[in-house]
Amino acid sequence: MVELTVDGNKVEVPEGSMVMHAAQKLGQYVPHFCYHKKLSIAANCRMCLVEVEKAPKALPACATPVTNGMVVYTNSEKAKAAQKSVMEFLLINHPLDCPICDQGGECQLQDLAVGYGGSASRYHEEKRVVFHKDLGPLVSAEEMTRCIHCTRCVRFGQEIAGVMELGMINRGEHSEITSFVGRAIESELSGNMIDLCPVGALTSKPFRYSARTWELARRRAVSPHDSLGTNLVVQVKNDKVLRVVPFENEALNECWLSDRDRFSYDGLNADDRLATPMIKGAGGEWQEASWSDALQAVAQGLSRVRDNFGGGQIGALATEYATTEEYALLGRLVRALGSENIDFRLRQTDPAFGAALSGAPWLGMPVADLDTLDRVLVVGSVLRKDHPLMAQRLRQAAKRGTQVLLVDSIADDPLMPITARLTVAPSALPRALAEITVALAQAKGQETPAEFAGVVPGEQAKLIAASLASGTQSAVLLGNQAVASPQATVLAANAQCIATLAGARLGFLTAGGNTVGGYLAGAVPGKGGKTAAAMLADPLKAYIVLHAEPLLDADNGAQAVAALREAQFAVALTPYRSAAAEWADVMLPVAPFTETSGTFVNAQGLAQSFKGTVVPFQQTRPAWKVLRVLGNVLQLPGFDDETSESVRDVVLSGGLEGRLSNSVNAAPGLGEALGTLERVADMPIYRSDAIVRRSEPLQAAPASRPPAARMNGQTLASLGLTAGIKVRVRSATGSVELETVQDETVADRAVRVSAGFEQTAALGGAFGEISVERA
Repeated sequence: MVELTVDGNKVEVPEGSMVMHAAQKLGQYVPHFCYHKKLSIAANCRMCLVEVEKAPKALPACATPVTNGMVVYTNSEKAKAAQKSVMEFLLINHPLDCPICDQGGECQLQDLAVGYGGSASRYHEEKRVVFHKDLGPLVSAEEMTRCIHCTRCVRFGQEIAGVMELGMINRGEHSEITSFVGRAIESELSGNMIDLCPVGALTSKPFRYSARTWELARRRAVSPHDSLGTNLVVQVKNDKVLRVVPFENEALNECWLSDRDRFSYDGLNADDRLATPMIKGAGGEWQEASWSDALQAVAQGLSRVRDNFGGGQIGALATEYATTEEYALLGRLVRALGSENIDFRLRQTDPAFGAALSGAPWLGMPVADLDTLDRVLVVGSVLRKDHPLMAQRLRQAAKRGTQVLLVDSIADDPLMPITARLTVAPSALPRALAEITVALAQAKGQETPAEFAGVVPGEQAKLIAASLASGTQSAVLLGNQAVASPQATVLAANAQCIATLAGARLGFLTAGGNTVGGYLAGAVPGKGGKTAAAMLADPLKAYIVLHAEPLLDADNGAQAVAALREAQFAVALTPYRSAAAEWADVMLPVAPFTETSGTFVNAQGLAQSFKGTVVPFQQTRPAWKVLRVLGNVLQLPGFDDETSESVRDVVLSGGLEGRLSNSVNAAPGLGEALGTLERVADMPIYRSDAIVRRSEPLQAAPASRPPAARMNGQTLASLGLTAGIKVRVRSATGSVELETVQDETVADRAVRVSAGFEQTAALGGAFGEISVERA
């Protein structure tokens, strides 16, 4: 430790620290623009100049290393004179357009100009003008004349997002920040540049000119879009969500936000919000109804099916971002009706997976522990798109020396150093893990599992095994694609073998914002109950569907809609009319996460409760209240809860000790490789759920481009095809016409066709054999 004196106060900081760190430890504010605690030091704004005893001139606090006995003055006349001089230079070319600037009221330059700026400018020459840039649908760079060249946005791209999309050209007064040859910003973390920009040069394009910052009410919330449980500040005006920014939580999202979490709010205000309960008439026309009439219609429909066919013909389907309270009451409702058919895992296809689990699958460690791993094997995940902020943590760990190992079917660039990678067709993933297991057993001098007799590891499998064998803090993490696979049980069992041999922790990245909460609340089939896939493959007589948009949320959307249309009665609890109008008999408008209270349990098993941030839209009601009242209308026992907290407390009573478990009760195996052309279905980041799919800015982003038939060059050649032509892709359930794209990230004998789009829903399941022919 190094001891120094800052403004008369002694302070100790680690060796290698800067004067800025010492001042911050004392709670002493030093004005700055370019410095940011998460970014490298640039020292190019010079606003943090301070007086250091015996130094001939003022020095930048952010870039001056501390030494023993150093004496620093941050507020002396010399320091203030230097800071005021810098401010005068910064304001030379800055436009005086605060009244129309979106940054007005939360602008660092504006704030510091009050304390360090002059009352009048001595600069009377012509001011420079910088031409605006088009950075895409999310980040606005319309007034780049405001830029003060702090380079925070440039450093963020390189160091945090992992891709340099902005840079500086020219020199001196002619310097300007620009993208590469007019390209848009495509990073899934690009919105953080808006937060980092200390002036109004980079602002939010969807929020542009919507409100002044002082008009916005700020309320805490939790993101439902992935399993991190990102903490949000939802900003509201006139009961409408107008902006979302991060709430700093070092243990989860640090100070960052993914673009999916930041800009999905636009989907909350979509045109197809369901405003009132609707009942389908005898002729198929929709009629508005009162809540009492709609609930009576639901009660009669469910009672009729139960009385005529038994409770076992009623099924409940939910999504992975319903709240824990909603899951609990939905499970309570269907079980009181005599059914065990309830499931929220709409994309899961392995019927044996649930039985193989001994508890709720979870990350197996706190999220912050990802920083401390020295070896991590990720199986079946497009990390940047499925879990953007977990990918960011692993990116920082990889820069510090963590060896990242990947087994997948899509070799998308994770924008971090990769030690070894094995990319195979989806049906060959179990064998790929078997090869790693055999190589690891050989490296450790241990016995190879009998199930893997005859397996000969390839070169990449040996590299992965050697890396894991040399690690001391290791983890094996199963991603969304692995869990959704028809061979999920075998994959999990094989991953458990690898983790055991390597002395590593086994974890599940988990797909939705409340996957762990769904397990804890019992929203999975009980004894004799059917999984979501089974309920839709062998249609039931009645369905209760919560939040889901079956065509795009279920693994086989076309089959799901057909099953719901065949049912004698189907009720949709949904915020969106278009999600259910095709198949429902009754639609009940329920609140998205911003209009209800509830709890999400993230991948690490942390329960985070939140309140509604805006008043529910028109006649929308919180889904937990709707389910509770429906239980009362049906005269079922156990529906007396007055608050969502009382429902939550029942679910989480006794804590989570022993309820979270990644132990897999299944034998490892080689699975069944298809040996034919098969589909790889990725879930594009901005097509993952109903709210995100309705956000116009996100749908305009490059990541939401229309689906194509993407194959590597070898697969294209073997089919006698070339890139850029129309082909017909056929599966067992249907066919679609798509354009071919040569994509070397796709495994051999595989065709990448994205899920989550109406255009590809006819292909059915995300896995299985397909054929491709010229259209």
